[in-house]
Amino acid sequence: MPKINRYVDIDTVEREAKKDYIDRHSPFIHCESSAKAGEKFAVTVKMGNEYSHPDDFDHYIAYIQLWNGETLLAQANFTPGTLGNQKSHAEVTFNIIPTGNKLKLTAMAYCTKHGLWESDPVEVTVEG
Repeated sequence: MPKINRYVDIDTVEREAKKDYIDRHSPFIHCESSAKAGEKFAVTVKMGNEYSHPDDFDHYIAYIQLWNGETLLAQANFTPGTLGNQKSHAEVTFNIIPTGNKLKLTAMAYCTKHGLWESDPVEVTVEG
């Protein structure tokens, strides 16, 4: 099992280099707090909030996944050069059809140099 890295509030970190490292590798989920059952629901996952990630041949974001609890909902794969070989925020919007009364969304992302990273969970209420 690979080590899973998690975001920590970078305001609590003193060294700028460590803030950069944590932020640019962390996936952040952006979506509404409620969804309608049976209707498309957009969930955007963006890598990094304040700092952007490299897009080099040997150091890039290989994939971003969206999970609902233990169920994989979607995955986007990237190749080096997707972002023009420049530092940027890898970002993808998944359109899902919610079921049940609630979603517990988590994003996972894999950096080819620094491993697997997990977002904070986001709960979404699903209205019938």
